[in-house]
Amino acid sequence: MKNIFFSTALALLVASAALAHNGVKNAAVMTRMNAMSGIGAEMKTLGKMAKGAAAFDANTAKTAAAVIAKHAANTPALFEAQEDDPKSEATAMIWTNFADFTEKAAAMETVALGLSKSISTPDDLGAALKALGDTCKACHTGYRQKR
Repeated sequence: MKNIFFSTALALLVASAALAHNGVKNAAVMTRMNAMSGIGAEMKTLGKMAKGAAAFDANTAKTAAAVIAKHAANTPALFEAQEDDPKSEATAMIWTNFADFTEKAAAMETVALGLSKSISTPDDLGAALKALGDTCKACHTGYRQKR
């Protein structure tokens, strides 16, 4: 049941991200949004496998986690400059508490890197997806506007 809820929430997140990209004029903000969409797409890949909507494939899961780790590692650099756009979902709290924001990105990178090396069964994936989703939520809670 938790996997279905998580997968549904993830699908809504990806869909809302696609709509949010329309009309973005600031190139730096668009780059950030594309990176976040990249994370969302890989989370969707993992979510489909976790709920059984796609066949489990350890290599695909490991690759998805590695891509998420790469995006997470790059996230602080994408937000160093306080760029804005009316379509941006980033809150000003990112820059007033940049050290915490950076720590949260590092936590996601750490979890995703671990997963990229350890996922070998569907059971591994379920627990892994929960841990990875928690890192997403930790950052979105204070640093992303709800639209």
